[in-house]
Amino acid sequence: MTEAMGRTLREAVEPPAVSSRAFGRTPAWWGMVLFVATEATLFACLLASYFYIRFSTGGEWPPGGIKDPELSKPLIMTAVLLSSSGPMVWADWAVRRGRIGQLKAGLLLTLALGAAFLGLQATEYSTKLEEFTWNTNTYGSLFYVITGFHGTHVAVGLVMLVFIAIAAFGGKFSGRRHMRVRLVGFYWHFVDAIWLAILFTIYLSPHL
Repeated sequence: MTEAMGRTLREAVEPPAVSSRAFGRTPAWWGMVLFVATEATLFACLLASYFYIRFSTGGEWPPGGIKDPELSKPLIMTAVLLSSSGPMVWADWAVRRGRIGQLKAGLLLTLALGAAFLGLQATEYSTKLEEFTWNTNTYGSLFYVITGFHGTHVAVGLVMLVFIAIAAFGGKFSGRRHMRVRLVGFYWHFVDAIWLAILFTIYLSPHL
């Protein structure tokens, strides 16, 4: 009886690992999938609006004498953000094997690279604002809304990373308890992928 009660208490504190194939995905997983799908739809609408307005004007683009976007800094930003997916994958891989030290390192690296991306975006805005603002014309509105919306998502991802990093340093994760790490990783890779679509739309397409 005592042994059975002890086993029940251990399972309550540390639920046994279950196969997602046998029992389906968790509500948290589905919630993140629906959230990402909703955000992807919003980004798709914004990018489609950009191309619709661009090709319906029939004139020069960007309009109003605005120069074509410079590519050096956006390409550096792309390299920084995409490289942040590497340590996030490493963190997810490590926690599933109970390697908490590597989990912490992966999360900290992802945080540093994500913060560096936002810092670079801030310096780009400071340069762009000397040339045009969000209410200069339609192009200015689209530029700041699309890139700003993405920057907000990066900031939200950084907040998520801070919370799970705190949990990791507090010993909240193990090889059997790591769902939050996987969900945040899923969101972070989504943010990285969306940036590629923005890079093509905002920065590369005017040169084509």
